[in-house]
Amino acid sequence: MSKNIRFFLIFILGFVIYYFFDLFYFKNIQHFIKELFRSKALAHVLAYTITLIPIIITLKILFPQKKIFNLFSLDQNVLKGFTLAFIGTFPILIGYILHFKIAHTLSFESLFINTISSAFFEEIIFRAFLIGILFRFTKLGFLSSILFGSLLFAQVHLYQSQNTIELIEIFAITFLGSVFFTWVYFEQDFNIWAAIFLHFFMNLYWEVFNVSENVSGNFYGNLYKLLSIILITGIVIYDKKKKKKTFQITGKTLFIKTREVQS
Repeated sequence: MSKNIRFFLIFILGFVIYYFFDLFYFKNIQHFIKELFRSKALAHVLAYTITLIPIIITLKILFPQKKIFNLFSLDQNVLKGFTLAFIGTFPILIGYILHFKIAHTLSFESLFINTISSAFFEEIIFRAFLIGILFRFTKLGFLSSILFGSLLFAQVHLYQSQNTIELIEIFAITFLGSVFFTWVYFEQDFNIWAAIFLHFFMNLYWEVFNVSENVSGNFYGNLYKLLSIILITGIVIYDKKKKKKTFQITGKTLFIKTREVQS
């Protein structure tokens, strides 16, 4: 068996085990911990941490010499990721202040779960593992690497509505959002903190202000998101050109990589 086939078999098997472990046991683990510690937020974090075990084992089998923090890209510059996300999402903050009222039904635990916990673990699972590992350590290019992960990322957000039109809108927005987060993650020298904080701030402003009942949003809700995406894209491109760094995503890395990436 060739190394490539072995790699993909172990990778796929590891993710499938994680997926069904999460699907069938996440809520039970979360409920058990919540009853034990009387904290919904703590239960959410610990349930995510426990269901990550199959992914961590998979990475240790594939890369026995590498550290998990490196494979999840958590060893990158936290401040750099935070700064890009904070500045880049400023149009959202200003726009929402101008057009929406502050929500009056916020609870700390719900806010924590929908911002910090969800942003961190979703980026680790989808961006760093499911998409990032494939792009960094195989010959798969950008589009080849993101397809399945972004489709799955979009699918897990469909619970937010039962309306057909809204389902299509939610799927499209979250799929494109996954592609954008991945591009930022890759072009920031595989700094997962950039994607985590982008996810965090976007979720935070959406939760703090009465924007919409689900991610499909409305005109102003999506307008300021689009302005932030344009600003972030400009900042990333300007920074890369100023420092004369090679772009990770080019014609040579779009489908099948014809050159190695710096991971």
